[in-house]
Amino acid sequence: MSTIPISVQLASLPNQPGVYQYYDDEGKILYVGKAKNLKKRVGSYFTKKHEYGKTKVLVKKIRTIKHIVVATESDALLLENSLIKKYQPRYNVLLRDDKTYPWICIKKERFPRIFPTRRLIKDGSEYFGPYTSMKTVKTLLELIKSVYPLRTCNYDLSEEKIASGKYKRCLEYHLGNCKAPCEDLQSATDYHQHIEDIRQIIKGNFKSSIRYFKHQMQYYAEQMEFEKAQRIKEKIQVLENYQVKSTIVNPKISDVDVFSIFSDESHAYINFLQVAHGSIIRSHTMEIKKKLDESDEDLLQIGVIELRQRFKSESKELYLPFPVALSNDVKLTVPKLGDKKRLLDLSTRNAKFYRQERFKQMKITDPDRHANRIMAQMKADLRLSEEPRHIECFDNSNMQGSNPVAACVVFKNGKPSKKEYRHFNIKTVEGPDDFASMEEVVFRRYKRLLNEDEPLPQLIVIDGGKGQLSSALKSLDILGLRGKIAIIGIAKRLEEIYFPEDPIPLYLDKKSESLKIIQQLRNEAHRFGITFHRNKRSTAAINSELETIEGIGEKTVAQLLKEFKSVKRIKEAPVETLAKAIGMAKAKKIYESFH
Repeated sequence: MSTIPISVQLASLPNQPGVYQYYDDEGKILYVGKAKNLKKRVGSYFTKKHEYGKTKVLVKKIRTIKHIVVATESDALLLENSLIKKYQPRYNVLLRDDKTYPWICIKKERFPRIFPTRRLIKDGSEYFGPYTSMKTVKTLLELIKSVYPLRTCNYDLSEEKIASGKYKRCLEYHLGNCKAPCEDLQSATDYHQHIEDIRQIIKGNFKSSIRYFKHQMQYYAEQMEFEKAQRIKEKIQVLENYQVKSTIVNPKISDVDVFSIFSDESHAYINFLQVAHGSIIRSHTMEIKKKLDESDEDLLQIGVIELRQRFKSESKELYLPFPVALSNDVKLTVPKLGDKKRLLDLSTRNAKFYRQERFKQMKITDPDRHANRIMAQMKADLRLSEEPRHIECFDNSNMQGSNPVAACVVFKNGKPSKKEYRHFNIKTVEGPDDFASMEEVVFRRYKRLLNEDEPLPQLIVIDGGKGQLSSALKSLDILGLRGKIAIIGIAKRLEEIYFPEDPIPLYLDKKSESLKIIQQLRNEAHRFGITFHRNKRSTAAINSELETIEGIGEKTVAQLLKEFKSVKRIKEAPVETLAKAIGMAKAKKIYESFH
């Protein structure tokens, strides 16, 4: 590749709109981008300090810069899109979509057939779509078939062949699904009127069809042909029911494309709603994998161009959540209230719902990818130096200082590892002192892991605020682990996240997956600790009830509980049965104390 220094290549770039391409030392294309001003945009890659790791790596690999000057920024957008599809550079967002979408074909024939297809043949036929699913196509065709009788045969219905009597009406005619144009029982003019109405229905406009059928129904009613009028009425109801299911709040909104975006650390989800005659005639969500920490503005711009090209949309107005640079041929609207805003909100909900569904599918089909995404998210949100693949959370439990215990729960790759959970009886602390208890259990836990040469966690979560966090830090200092393990505290009231030596807490978004993992850890530690505490209190209560009997000690109580399992059974047991376990003398004392 080029041996010209990057600085020289940058100096020769023009201050014009265009597309730039980066190549590595082997001549392999790395990235394609667009720019309003090539010199400024490309230069910014080499003068800015990039925080995002992949951008740093990209800049290090660049050896050659090529560019194409175009007339306008809109032309640059379109050219960038086509070059990304052609070369699929490593550092560009992924726009691949291997689906072959279904279309509705109106065949170029004297009596056109209408059918679904995935192949577009350039024979003059009309194709409507593409649709995002065959189910949508079949639903629409079933509606059309229930209202309009159309032929399904593939005969050549030329005037000469019909006049010669070559064809005979088939079962479809007798079932009322076809008017037998093959025997000239339906004229081409009448048939084409139906086709024109069907075109409008496919485009989302039901008005002309409903108006036509209402005139017919009135005519048959006036002629006293009530059965025919009833059949026409049923067709009107079919059309109106279908229309109601897809009507937006304001039916005046027509020929509009609606786009919204919802993104996370690694992906963006762009929803596209196509609206015609007050009805949504198409909805599709595209998933884009981020490569260089692209902004929502850049991703939405890419998505709008790609989706409009893919679905052959020619709408002249777009509703967007924020302005983006697009062709001057379309009107951009950023709705703030009313029906337009509700339509944009609907699109956003579709994008969010699609993301949730993808996550659910991912958990089942690709659990590793799901875990990787969660870990990367937590690393970024909590400002960690490495992904927290192994997390441990501590919680204290006591009741007015009685039976103080603590719990440690362990999560691996964002999921509970219950076999590694641990309970602690507080040994060195008198009374209800949460801070001292936390200091003791953290010390005991990691002293043991160090002694046994077991792996340490990447993150410790302390259930509590600054006080409990400080206590845990004392133990890490004694063990020489300060700075080697990340540690945070979570306060219950407002879910504040506290970091060592930082008085200002971090507030994560309430819907953040990182916060949900931390809350799950805290809740699991609380549950595990409370269960242990209750069991211990219950055992203490049982033991105390039996040990209050004169002449009965701990060993006898243990023997009785081993044999009878509960105090209730001990109370109900005959003296002879008790005597078999602990001897007659002690058995009489216990029996007499309860009776």
